Amino acid sequence: MRGWWPEIVGLVLPVACGGCGRPRTELCEECAAGLAARPRRVRPAPEPAGLPVVHATAPYENAVRAMLLAHKERGALGLAGVLGGALAAAVRAGAGHGGDAGPLLVVPVPSARRATAGRGHDPVRRIAAHAAAELRRGGTRARVLAVLRQRRAVADQAGLGARARRTNLAGALVVAEGGRKLLDGGRVVLVDDLLTTGATLAEAARAVRAARQAGRGTAEGLRAAVVAASPSSFRINRN
Repeated sequence: MRGWWPEIVGLVLPVACGGCGRPRTELCEECAAGLAARPRRVRPAPEPAGLPVVHATAPYENAVRAMLLAHKERGALGLAGVLGGALAAAVRAGAGHGGDAGPLLVVPVPSARRATAGRGHDPVRRIAAHAAAELRRGGTRARVLAVLRQRRAVADQAGLGARARRTNLAGALVVAEGGRKLLDGGRVVLVDDLLTTGATLAEAARAVRAARQAGRGTAEGLRAAVVAASPSSFRINRN
């Protein structure tokens, strides 16, 4: 029943814009425009070791922040399409053309089981599925490859600083046993909804690199993409 609850709530409660709260529309034109920007490379400061090149579509503020929180925490599942479109643009910007390197393998960062159970859905995986579909509609071969797993419990990241987040996540992720060979089938792009300190994506990249090297595959060319990133990570890139 828990997994159906966000869908039922969306049917029976009045609709309001996920960005500004305007009634009778799930997303108004003004808020949607915040996700239509050209994706750019972002860098947190300090930048954690092992962080791949990351592209983001929008700063995490105002309406964009509200939309991500509405989708993640309040079950506004109708926003997954527009958020997935923004993620697809960031994936495309970071992955480039690729030539004969194979399809894009969109690898979502996994949510903790407790968080997924509490929310009734996995927000990053849902957005990643919409992003892959958008990429395919644009002629890019893409598929979601959900091969990352948490191999130990981690503390809630909220309220932790950059160093504490790195310590909390160190060694926490692993590629599922059956996923190692799949990673060699194309260009891997790690995806998440948000980048703040970069600790989560750095740990995901470490796990993917370790799996590829164990399987004698290449660890080069790893990229990452997010819907939004902290405003400071955009400002740093202008210098």
